Amino acid sequence: MLSLYDGALNVSSILAQWYEEEAQSNYGAYIPFVGTVRSEDGIEGLSFDIYEPILESWFSEWEQKAKERGAIVKMAHSRGDVMLHESSYIAAVFSPKRRVALELIDEFVEDFKASAPIWKYDLKDGKRIYALERSTAISGSGLLAKGDK
Repeated sequence: MLSLYDGALNVSSILAQWYEEEAQSNYGAYIPFVGTVRSEDGIEGLSFDIYEPILESWFSEWEQKAKERGAIVKMAHSRGDVMLHESSYIAAVFSPKRRVALELIDEFVEDFKASAPIWKYDLKDGKRIYALERSTAISGSGLLAKGDK
């Protein structure tokens, strides 16, 4: 399940919803990850652009990887502005066994940072500035790839 929201995520509501959806599914492990905008470089927050067709394809591949291991993965992400100390990203893995859930959440979050088609901007002094120094090039993105020549 992939959900996109405008603005900051309501962490407690989303996590509770996911827990309720899977409460009777006989999963022994529920491992959430919550990403929060932290204060750095004088930013007031972050802003996000998402290329949804590629994100949906990427996420579908992860749903299949999880299914092959008897697990499921869920993700929520913000579009637009998210201010300091608010959440822009939540992921969770449900699995019959804790080891699978622990491994999958780590792999999923790391691959998300490296591969998801989401562009991050700093919010500073009322401006939206591309966060080039903290961005990761997406493999095969051509002109959009950091460092391509």
